Amino acid sequence: MSQSLVTMSYIVATILFIFSLSGLSNQETARRGNYYGMLGMAIAIIATALSASVTSYAILIVALLIGGAIGARAALKVEMTQMPELVAIMHSLVGMAAVLVGYANFMDSSLSLSGVEKNIHEIEIYIGILIGAVTFSGSVIAFGKLSERISGKPLLLPGRHWFNLCLLIAAVVLGWVFLQQTENGGGLSPLLLMTVIALLFGIHMVMAIGGADMPVVVSMLNSYSGWAAAATGFMLSNDLLIVTGALVGSSGAILSYIMCRAMNRNFISVIAGGFGTGSGGEAAVIEGEVTPINAEETAQLLLAAKNIVIIPGYGMAVAQAQHTVNEITKLLRDKGKKVGFGIHPVAGRMPGHMNVLLAEAKVPYDIVYEMDEINEDWAHVDVSIVIGANDIVNPSALDDPNSPIAGMPVLECWKGETTIVLKRSMASGYAGVGNPLFVLENTRMLFGDANATMQAVLKALKG
Repeated sequence: MSQSLVTMSYIVATILFIFSLSGLSNQETARRGNYYGMLGMAIAIIATALSASVTSYAILIVALLIGGAIGARAALKVEMTQMPELVAIMHSLVGMAAVLVGYANFMDSSLSLSGVEKNIHEIEIYIGILIGAVTFSGSVIAFGKLSERISGKPLLLPGRHWFNLCLLIAAVVLGWVFLQQTENGGGLSPLLLMTVIALLFGIHMVMAIGGADMPVVVSMLNSYSGWAAAATGFMLSNDLLIVTGALVGSSGAILSYIMCRAMNRNFISVIAGGFGTGSGGEAAVIEGEVTPINAEETAQLLLAAKNIVIIPGYGMAVAQAQHTVNEITKLLRDKGKKVGFGIHPVAGRMPGHMNVLLAEAKVPYDIVYEMDEINEDWAHVDVSIVIGANDIVNPSALDDPNSPIAGMPVLECWKGETTIVLKRSMASGYAGVGNPLFVLENTRMLFGDANATMQAVLKALKG
């Protein structure tokens, strides 16, 4: 394929990627956005495979078969509840690719660059490996936290901010040494040392972030993976990689900023390490007795209510209760009840996690509300049902300055007439924070597996 045709194909793919991002910004058009992205990627792969830069089709075919097999297996096997950790581990692969391409470029003896062009290429290599290494190690730690192989509590080392600053200064100094040594044919030692520092920085950065901030971390790592891809594009002189990486990097950064604003958080404070790390006191102890309720009593409350709000959390995802919840929603709406869903920006383990689950169950988009919309209407809500959520409905975020989630806006469901909370047990949520909501006078606790419990409620409503 001629270079002009490859360039034209890349332009078409870029346009499709832009359409894909535009489509993914809205629930109603998300499916179409995915199709645009798939088509754009197919065009990009075919154009690259047929370009003059490819000289070994055997290796390319083997790589495509291995990558395609891994992707197909992941798509078929991974449960919806495992999507956050899948996204995190995929980000790590992008980071590792940037590191490997960087070292391959550094060791490529066929390149005959000189002067400013040579210096620019070496800077591209150094920055690409730096971003890639941070993305790789940070994403691996995020995978461990999201899959609960690593504790969700932040690891707050003494003097951690000075430690991060020292790592950053060391990376800059090593960059200068690297450029000096490459003039004489060297540079491998500072490059290797910088890679180790970048890996340590990625590990420490994510380890210091608390469980309540993990959705922001996933979004942030998405941005990092985009910049890593863009750096790879510069090293390979591939315009499509540069543009695509910039699109992913910028969109991830914007999403992280939007989420931080919704959580009343400063982006730098999230990176610095978790909720409430500046607090000097201890969080308040939760005291009081819970009031249990059974499925039949829950059904009676729902039948007597006019305005009902359902608040989904990660527990709903684990129990795969979204389909049962949708059946209950349809039944109640058929009976003339007003039913809505309140979605917190950080509900679940990644941005949009609850929206995806509800869309999978075919819950109508027009009854799914963001936190800001629903928080204005609690005075008119008769019954709210919290399904497997803890931190996003925790009053201590607003009234306990020593709480690890202090300052985070939450869904203020306790302002409604009655709140029913579905939980397996009284264990704290992902951020490890107790919840005073459970002991309030207008709260009822419905214990058990979310799906089995909601099935019992559905049966009682039909009966």
